[in-house]
Amino acid sequence: MITDGYAKNFTNYFKHDARRAVKNMNVLQLVPRLNIGGVEKGTVEIARALVLNGHKAVVISAGGPFEKNLAASGARHYTLPVGKKNPFVMIYCYFRIRQIIRDENIDIVHGRSRIPAVTGYLASRRERRTFITTAHGQYKCHLISRVMGWGKVVIVASETMARHMHENFGVAGDKIIIIPRGVDLNRFPFNHPVENKTRPFRIGMICRFTPLKGHLDFLKAASYVSRKIPNLEIILMGDRASARPEYIKKIELAIRHFLIGNIVKFKDPDEGVPEVLGGLDVLVSANREQEAFGRSIIEAQSSGVPVVATRVGGVVENIEDGVTGLLCEAGDPIDMAKAITRLVSDHGLREKIAGNARSYVERSFSLSSMTEATLKTYKEALESKKILVFKISSLGDVILSVPSLRAIRKRFPDSSIKVLVDVKFRKVLEKCPYISEIITCDFKGRDRGRGFLKLASRLRAEDFDISIDLQNNDRSHLLAFLAMIPARYGYNNRGKSFLINHKIDLPCKPIGPLDHQARVLGLLGIIPSEKDLELWTDEESDKWARDFLNANWMHPGQKLVGISLSASRKWKTKNWPLSSFMELTRMLARDRGIRVVLFGVADDLPLADEFMRKVSSKPINAVGKTDIPRLISLIKRCNALVAGDSSPVHIAAAVKVGFVAIFGPTSPERHLPPFKTGKVIKKNVKCSPCYRGTCYKGHRCMTSVRPQEIFDAVMDVIS
Repeated sequence: MITDGYAKNFTNYFKHDARRAVKNMNVLQLVPRLNIGGVEKGTVEIARALVLNGHKAVVISAGGPFEKNLAASGARHYTLPVGKKNPFVMIYCYFRIRQIIRDENIDIVHGRSRIPAVTGYLASRRERRTFITTAHGQYKCHLISRVMGWGKVVIVASETMARHMHENFGVAGDKIIIIPRGVDLNRFPFNHPVENKTRPFRIGMICRFTPLKGHLDFLKAASYVSRKIPNLEIILMGDRASARPEYIKKIELAIRHFLIGNIVKFKDPDEGVPEVLGGLDVLVSANREQEAFGRSIIEAQSSGVPVVATRVGGVVENIEDGVTGLLCEAGDPIDMAKAITRLVSDHGLREKIAGNARSYVERSFSLSSMTEATLKTYKEALESKKILVFKISSLGDVILSVPSLRAIRKRFPDSSIKVLVDVKFRKVLEKCPYISEIITCDFKGRDRGRGFLKLASRLRAEDFDISIDLQNNDRSHLLAFLAMIPARYGYNNRGKSFLINHKIDLPCKPIGPLDHQARVLGLLGIIPSEKDLELWTDEESDKWARDFLNANWMHPGQKLVGISLSASRKWKTKNWPLSSFMELTRMLARDRGIRVVLFGVADDLPLADEFMRKVSSKPINAVGKTDIPRLISLIKRCNALVAGDSSPVHIAAAVKVGFVAIFGPTSPERHLPPFKTGKVIKKNVKCSPCYRGTCYKGHRCMTSVRPQEIFDAVMDVIS
């Protein structure tokens, strides 16, 4: 039964999740401003879809022309300078966002731009709400950009962006969802290109005024075209008021320099993109850097306006050169001018491209598909949990974690459950059906020093909802904190346990390892009902064990007893004397014809060599010859195992092989695994358990255990 303390913690964390189970969702989107642009249009479209489907839509931005569109959709807007990089402004926004999250009872915080995403991420972590991102651009690899990969889900508009986020920011493939932008086919109706020589031929750009959009290249290309096409008009649509004044000045200087001032017209966002597109003959996308998608391109394609675009990023996914548009080289005004001139002079080509492009948009970029996919992503992000379990070491402890992993999976059947484990022990869980993924660490190698911070960053990018600390040491507590996991469960074992926000005091009396883990699981309302250990072998390891025993002349039907020569390299006090193992081997061979196989690591080779020299009953020496899967397969073929307090005992219990475990300086109450067949030998010595690696009292707890006693115990186990 869950104690009152457990139940309180369980209820406090999951009370918000209980409300999430209902149909309605409350979603907060964060953008710098609501100016003209694909990001801003997408924000308004998703807000409108949320409201139409009975959900709540909230947007935080510094305001802009689209604010009225947002209000018309029924969404709520808060004006904050979330796009400012000033640290003091960001701190102010962080606290205001937290307050808005509480006031509006927000379920999901959706970051759509880097600076707003930083404050949004921190606020959502603190308020324990789901955070997702949409990566709109091919960001450079610096610290602030990394936040766009920290969402529980990372939405991208194209395969190009998916590769960029995976390859350059290390975002796991299972976190990335491709949702192409949508276009409202009713707002952007198709109009056949018209051959009308009585009015100017209009070419234009519709985008933000920023250098990466390539306005200067376009103006230079337009000046070349104007020399061949006298009746030309150039349209530049965007919000000049929100652009950097120095960039607008460069554009104005370029217009004067190229002598095209009389044919350039600026259009403000208030005039409406569909209306401006309706008056264009060609839309130009002149991006100089990798463009994630290009919303204005598909809007033009929907409207029957042929497009000339530079070969950058996701644009090439939306334009088949000569079929649904024309492509030119980025930063090359001459190549751009050639493409524009080709469309101006060939009306048939314009009609062909316009028809093909409209059909392509109808198939691939409907607004309803985009909004439905986004709302579905919101729902799945809320319903699923991402859980990180810490069980770093040692081999025996990792084996003992399996019943807990089984119970966690039963409680969260549809969640992603990942385990952080030392790279040496990953093989134990490689075939475990209860986990989604193994994350390895190596604190003696790559994860020392700066590597530790890199590991924390790797975990933070996973955007876990819950951490369950079955390791419970300073290192695991610190990693959970640095990974910014909202709900961190573990023991209050002093040290750095202040970094754990859901904790329970250590038990006053010794308890078994599974009961020890169960107390932490109880904080989440998990009650492990099955304590059986499990291990999984592979065909290659099983074949190796079979061939190894055959090569050492094991007769069919002959009994085999495994002996682990060394219980611990550090704790020599846990080892039964080598001479006692030798005598036991002689007794087994002489009295019952039983073969012995020796287990151990490479450091035990001197012991094994001495053993093989002094014992004539042909023991099988597997010391230093097994990795973890092979050791499991070999123990599985034994009739019994004899070992001190060590991982082979846990393996034997997991593969249902009877064992005789010899305990001395440690307590079986704290370390013995659950088992069906086995014997525990422990002498009542006053100083035991001492938990010391060195003994100054004659090592009586182990030396007083006689070979005859172990022999009799082995016979009981085998029978």
